[in-house]
Amino acid sequence: MQLVLASASPARLATLRSAGIDPVVIVSGVDESQLDGLPPAELALQLAELKCAAVAERDDVPAVALVLGCDSVLELDDQALGKPADAATAVERWRAMRGRSGVLRTGHCLRDMGTGRVAAATASTTVHFADLSDAEIAAYVATGEPLHVAGAFTVDGLGGAFVTGIEGDHHNVVGVSLPLVRELVAELGHEWTALWTASGTA
Repeated sequence: MQLVLASASPARLATLRSAGIDPVVIVSGVDESQLDGLPPAELALQLAELKCAAVAERDDVPAVALVLGCDSVLELDDQALGKPADAATAVERWRAMRGRSGVLRTGHCLRDMGTGRVAAATASTTVHFADLSDAEIAAYVATGEPLHVAGAFTVDGLGGAFVTGIEGDHHNVVGVSLPLVRELVAELGHEWTALWTASGTA
């Protein structure tokens, strides 16, 4: 069974590979701005469903495959924060986030190309942020890293030093919840271990 990752995220790809799965990457090209005004968890799930559906409709997807769409947002003050539009927005975000906690919501949608069945769910992980100084925020934003990720932070990169704690699945903060995907794979009647590749488990 082949897994198709409907995401351009290098962090999601690296997480899956470290778990023994080497997916085919097909970027969805979905315009994330088309959904607005939804609660953060619902927004993440609907965007994941859109990405999964967009890739599943393509001709180059294997007939026997599972297509995985994911989307992450950070919920802070009941708002869904995706990737910041620019450096100024990233600085503003971090000034609001520092010393506080947010909830990282990642929607997951898995489609079995063979049966057409779909399983979907959202994983939520609480993230506690350090109380950064203005200078630290400026230096971090200047690296460019916060501009490419939901919530303007990473836990597996330069931003790792600014995350003081996590409650829930660590992988979900990176962008894909391995335990949840395992459950979705099982829901569609497949074995998680059947997705392991020889190279990935060697």
